[in-house]
Amino acid sequence: MLIGPYTHDAFMEEARKFHGYPAPGLIIGGYMVEMARRALPEGILFDAISETGQCLPDAVQMLTPCTIGNGWLRIRNFGLYALSLFDKHTGVGVRVHIDSQKLERFPEIKAWFLKLKPKREQDTERLQQEIREAAFDLLTLRPVTIRPDALGHGGKGGTIVACPLCGEYHPSAFGGICRSCQGESPYEVGPGLSFPGQPELRAVPVEEAVGKHALHDMTRIVPGESKGAEFVAGQELGAGDVCRLQMMGRNRVYVREETGDMQGWVHEDEAARAFGELMPGDGIEPEGPVREGKINFRATRDGVLVVDTRRLEQFNLVPDVMCATRHTHGVVLAGTRVAGTRAIPLYLSTLNLAKATTLLEGGPLFSVAPMRKAKVGVLVTGTEVFRGIIEDKFAPIITQKANQLGCDMAGTVIAPDDAPLITRGVHDLLAAGADLIVTTAGLSVDPDDMTRKGLLDAGLTEMLHGVPVLPGTMTLIGRIGGAQVIGVPACALFFKTTALDLLLPRLLAGLSVTRLDLARMGHGGLCMECRSCSFPKCPFGRG
Repeated sequence: MLIGPYTHDAFMEEARKFHGYPAPGLIIGGYMVEMARRALPEGILFDAISETGQCLPDAVQMLTPCTIGNGWLRIRNFGLYALSLFDKHTGVGVRVHIDSQKLERFPEIKAWFLKLKPKREQDTERLQQEIREAAFDLLTLRPVTIRPDALGHGGKGGTIVACPLCGEYHPSAFGGICRSCQGESPYEVGPGLSFPGQPELRAVPVEEAVGKHALHDMTRIVPGESKGAEFVAGQELGAGDVCRLQMMGRNRVYVREETGDMQGWVHEDEAARAFGELMPGDGIEPEGPVREGKINFRATRDGVLVVDTRRLEQFNLVPDVMCATRHTHGVVLAGTRVAGTRAIPLYLSTLNLAKATTLLEGGPLFSVAPMRKAKVGVLVTGTEVFRGIIEDKFAPIITQKANQLGCDMAGTVIAPDDAPLITRGVHDLLAAGADLIVTTAGLSVDPDDMTRKGLLDAGLTEMLHGVPVLPGTMTLIGRIGGAQVIGVPACALFFKTTALDLLLPRLLAGLSVTRLDLARMGHGGLCMECRSCSFPKCPFGRG
């Protein structure tokens, strides 16, 4: 069997030239490419995706026009030994992978692929013979269609700009400073690895500081009573201040008059002012002027705090700066402090300031999303409640939580565990003007639980069912037309705080909730079931 234009032996020799040696993964990759190419229609222009970065991309580059350099081969490193070839316009193609169910027939390949024995113990000759014998028999092919958003090669990074730190040119899409200077440099010494220390500053005895000006705010702490700036930057120090400074434990101070050449350095206050302009988004403002090299931020309206946690982390990776916030997606009231930032040393290098401000140019780090005043419809499900066997306790709980968040009630409908009647209840609530429907119970694995089916029959879309939160795992969210839907499991009858309390504010604020968002809620999603509930001033939902 040919591998492209090569016999097996000829391909091994070409692999030796291209790859350095005929690696088993590369030879198997040759058969994978050949199998995929035979399944494609003749004459189409195709792209390739390799799901590993080891060996397989070289097989694609050796046997097809697709290379990493021309962008027709993309590596999605899932750690899977699989590749896809597909029409570059329609995305229709095939995926080939090593089939684990077929490995038993080829023990040496299995030992190599699953790393069952060290490389020095492998029988290389037998391994290559099995690869020759296996050819396509080791592989499985199936049709695939690439998502439209994954087609094409994207841009080449937009315009080309010079990095202000190292001076080298890079695509602007990578950021205002190059990735190397953002800290991704692999080199022990080089761009992105400069920690310049601090400028030379000379402290003077407090007795000699009289008539001179403080270089920075100096804090006085009275344990258990107060903490604040006793002296501020630029303040002229008088003879009466000497004793006060000594009582604060300061026998030497920095003064402006003794400051040398500060070229390449920025004072902590100046850095904090720059951060204060770039960090806040809608619904947030600085609390006041910079004090002690620090600036705090407060909410200007009630709502849900939204923190760009990825960029916050990147900012805090920049040397000599910091920013701390409250947890994202928490409810905050106007006037609440939500974040604070500062330069850590007295003087910040202009290089690190450039890194920090470049990261902030991508948009605000935090904002407050206002919660809409929803019209809430409550759909209580349960035959036992519908028939009056037990009194409904759910509607008052939902009403209280909705009212606390500023919502109005559109009405309450009680339906038995019957899908058509649940569907009818949904339609009745929508007709009453509800734009947020909260269903109660009927979401577990019991055969009588029909809430989910009733919602689906009513037109539920974008459904996500199941949240890694305890209590509240069976929670459901979705949409029916323009109305939001949240299904609350029966545990909310017993527990004061559940997944409902974490998700409802986000829905009211119009924030999207994806499966990934729900998955991340597992960290911190375990309620401690305290005897006296203090939520939201507790770890629940604060992963």
